[in-house]
Amino acid sequence: MEGQALTDALDGLRQEVRQWLADHAPQGWRERSSSEAAFLQIQRDWFAKLVEGGYAVPHWPAQWPGGGRSLAEQKILYEELARADTPRLLLSFMSTYHAACTLFEWASEEQQALLIPRILAGEIWCQGFSEPNAGSDLANVRTRAERVGDHYVVNGQKLWSTMGQFADKCLLLVRTSQDGPKQAGLTYLLLDLKAPGVTARPIHQIHGDEEFAELFLDNVEIPVADRLGAEGQGWAVAQSTLSSERGLTLLELSARLRGALWRLADLVRAQGREDDSGIVRDFGRLSAKVDASCAVADQFLANRIAGIERVGDASIVKLSYSRTLREFTSLGIRLGGIDAQYHSPITFGGGMETGNWMADFMNSYAWTIAGGSDEVQRNIIAERLVGMPREPKSWTLKEGAA
Repeated sequence: MEGQALTDALDGLRQEVRQWLADHAPQGWRERSSSEAAFLQIQRDWFAKLVEGGYAVPHWPAQWPGGGRSLAEQKILYEELARADTPRLLLSFMSTYHAACTLFEWASEEQQALLIPRILAGEIWCQGFSEPNAGSDLANVRTRAERVGDHYVVNGQKLWSTMGQFADKCLLLVRTSQDGPKQAGLTYLLLDLKAPGVTARPIHQIHGDEEFAELFLDNVEIPVADRLGAEGQGWAVAQSTLSSERGLTLLELSARLRGALWRLADLVRAQGREDDSGIVRDFGRLSAKVDASCAVADQFLANRIAGIERVGDASIVKLSYSRTLREFTSLGIRLGGIDAQYHSPITFGGGMETGNWMADFMNSYAWTIAGGSDEVQRNIIAERLVGMPREPKSWTLKEGAA
């Protein structure tokens, strides 16, 4: 399909999605999402409704319900979800992206037939990679798995597991050997978080949320049948998880940021700052940066569709969004004054632009770290796109240097 026919088809899809959302998008979910229990119920109900409508997993292969959508179709879907201000699917994100994409590439037909339908039915997955001494240096994983007959006995600790306290299953990276390079001794297992010996402990964050958990594994038995790839092949499987397509997440987030500019405009009016030239100037500059962030995301998608995406292009999108989000929330807390700095209930499941300015401002810092810090993104852009020399792998400070 090309030319006008493609344009007409995409326009038809946009109208279809927009009408479906007008009929099915949850109402008043922000006001109801001030408690963890309400957040969980709203997330589960909304995901189930999207599955029923065929809009939950457009990035999956076509043989699965709702899958097989082109990138252009996915773009329309996520733009309309942002436009309708629907809840972001935080609870099921790991399940539908990291878990599913890894299973599609590495799981046997029997494993896929068992596990993929459970994800569509609402089973929640988390990721068990990071540890206290294995964050950026993932190859340093120390959680130990010893094979005993037809199962592994696992002991260790995992950290920063997103939604781990609510999850049913876990993508688990463990060490099965100390021989050779660190990467060679890793194995990839699928952990049932209801198994004896598993303890999930939520991590309380500065802004009051508990988005992450740490997992403690004490003689946990995992069947060998729940392994992906061969023993010692965990590093390769983990790379598939880490590079799994995140769909158009940053495009959706940029669109949500544009859609939330009214919060700042309302605050300007409420504070009587319409004639404050400094505020008007900064709001105008921010509006332009939000538009630019959306344009950068659009260009990235266009390059991917055209097959001309470069290594490092995604880093530009990530860096643009994280910096714009920081400025957005900073202006909000500046406009809100002392009132904006008081503690108020968090909107669980919202974006990073809820209007709870102190929580939004603190949460914005997470996006300059998550998915690769701003410094890492700049290094990638400098080395891969600009062609600057790579940093040396090791260096020593010369004697007498300050």
